[in-house]
Amino acid sequence: MQNLPQQSKSKVFIPGKIGNVELRNRTIRSGCFEGMCANATPSEALIEHHRRVAAGGIGMTTVAYCAISNDGVAFGHEMWMREEIIPILKRLTDAVHKEGAAVSIQLGHCGFFANKSVIGVTPIGPSRKFCLFRYSICRAMNEEDIKRVREDFGKAAKMAVTAGFDTVEIHAGHGYLLSQFLSPWTNSRRDQYGGSLENRLRFPVSVIKHVREVVGPGYPIIIKMNCDDGFKGGLTIDEAVQAGQAFEAAGASMLVPSCGFTARTSFYMMRGNVPIWDYVKSEKNPVTKMGMTLFGRLIVKEIPFQELFLFDQAKRIKDAVKIPVACIGGVCSVDNMDKVKQAGFEFIEIGRATIRDPDVIRKMQSGEISASDCDHCNRCVAAMTAQGVTCVAESKGLMSK
Repeated sequence: MQNLPQQSKSKVFIPGKIGNVELRNRTIRSGCFEGMCANATPSEALIEHHRRVAAGGIGMTTVAYCAISNDGVAFGHEMWMREEIIPILKRLTDAVHKEGAAVSIQLGHCGFFANKSVIGVTPIGPSRKFCLFRYSICRAMNEEDIKRVREDFGKAAKMAVTAGFDTVEIHAGHGYLLSQFLSPWTNSRRDQYGGSLENRLRFPVSVIKHVREVVGPGYPIIIKMNCDDGFKGGLTIDEAVQAGQAFEAAGASMLVPSCGFTARTSFYMMRGNVPIWDYVKSEKNPVTKMGMTLFGRLIVKEIPFQELFLFDQAKRIKDAVKIPVACIGGVCSVDNMDKVKQAGFEFIEIGRATIRDPDVIRKMQSGEISASDCDHCNRCVAAMTAQGVTCVAESKGLMSK
């Protein structure tokens, strides 16, 4: 008689709370841009994508990326929050809830790397800056811009609540607008929003405080932030620890310490292979295609993948705050998850493993597998710009326990 797999006894698979929301387990699908929002509108494919992840056993799935306004998008197939898409998003949240999972939405603004050809205006940022990612120069935000963007975050959060999302995740990492204010590389202002860390924190903290006022005291606000930007002259881990404490004081319910800068060190946040030729094939802009062909390997640095590659830095932030902190970055196995949980992290975020196999959490919990077989080829990242995020690696079958 064949031996059946034994149910995992890992404490990762017990319920946990973020604010006033309880998750069935401690696993969260991280915000991974899906590329499934043609004309900036959620599609049936997006609904099914997250329903499928929820059916696979995840505690909560994160819809990404949703700009707070139409001038904050990087791609034409990236959604921005507005009243007309709320009914579609409500169908998405209902579908996820029926599968027993919670659902979050990642709210942000691209800032200086927003796509001018998509938004129709000059991108904004903390300071005037050339963006190699877009071959464009942004304009520095004035007080009116700062007030408007802060209010847009609040309006977007309110609409997310109406659409049935259990939490909102404010994107203050990866070189997005709030991260640009935090980073000395993009913030060269000489007013109250630039210079010292206290000043660079002023705008991001004001956004969190405003969103907290809008959603009320119990509703969970998650902050995705950087441990470091990944290059000299960027945000450092010492500053990130202080930023985490400031975010907590402003009303954050949980922190997700990540890393990297989309417009400069985009693969620092993922590690592993850089699929330049997949990007070249999917790129439609001839100028960008030529630039990637000639200089792609020079611009995008490849960083070897390691399991739990953010563990040590994230732990420094975790040890400095009282709110829950999620560990992200190379969490590939039940053993990884157990190490993270034993170190005091309340939740674990994974991305590529759920793209590789939406059932990966259910299979880990049942004991069918002990680890994902995602090889971090990152071809899914290139696919999201062409067909919607999907695993394009050859089927290999998952690792047995």
